[in-house]
Amino acid sequence: MARVKSDGDPLKTASPAARAKAALRQDPHALRDPKENNLEIAIGHEVRAFRKKLGITGADLASATGISLGMLSKIENGNTSPSLTTLQSLARALGVPVTAFFRRFEEVRNAVFVKAGEGLEIERRGTRAGHQYSLLGHIGNSASGVQVEPYLITLTADSDTFPTFQHEGMEFIYMLEGEVKYRHGDKLYPMGPGDSLFFDADARHGPEVLVSLPIRFLSVICYPDRPDAG
Repeated sequence: MARVKSDGDPLKTASPAARAKAALRQDPHALRDPKENNLEIAIGHEVRAFRKKLGITGADLASATGISLGMLSKIENGNTSPSLTTLQSLARALGVPVTAFFRRFEEVRNAVFVKAGEGLEIERRGTRAGHQYSLLGHIGNSASGVQVEPYLITLTADSDTFPTFQHEGMEFIYMLEGEVKYRHGDKLYPMGPGDSLFFDADARHGPEVLVSLPIRFLSVICYPDRPDAG
């Protein structure tokens, strides 16, 4: 059988699916280790995170607490259940309350379910141009560090164009019905059902030419969570 010559770059010889997966920072289909629901795993994760945030090594932390490096490794990997005295020593050395180690274990993961036609109608800048915005859900103060706003936007015969949206974050739109020429920066994108556009929302953007009405599309806006804003 003939050998295929390789230039040493495995990505160049990989399948398109493999290259796309490698380009992602995380696998969207991956499942977290079930043990992460375990209290020891949760405590270990927080101890390691606080240590790395301070920029100290495991040996530094072990020395500061009087815990052996081997025991510290077991704690960070969730392989042992540390005593309250040990947790107090770690908390003092890391400058955090003992309760900080339980944050990941106790954190609530929320979800929002919206029945068809029950999205919240809200006022946004484009509303005065006849654009209908239906907010499909919102979760505040999430562990992800981002805010996400999913909208169902409807443009009808009464709608006017409004191509000058600009805001922080990223935006993803997915066409459901109708046709539109959507502006982003200095480019116009002809879009129909099934087409999508993902872009930096800080550039000027919006529907500029309403080609075929009615038009409906999903708009998902994502921006950094800033609890102290406003």
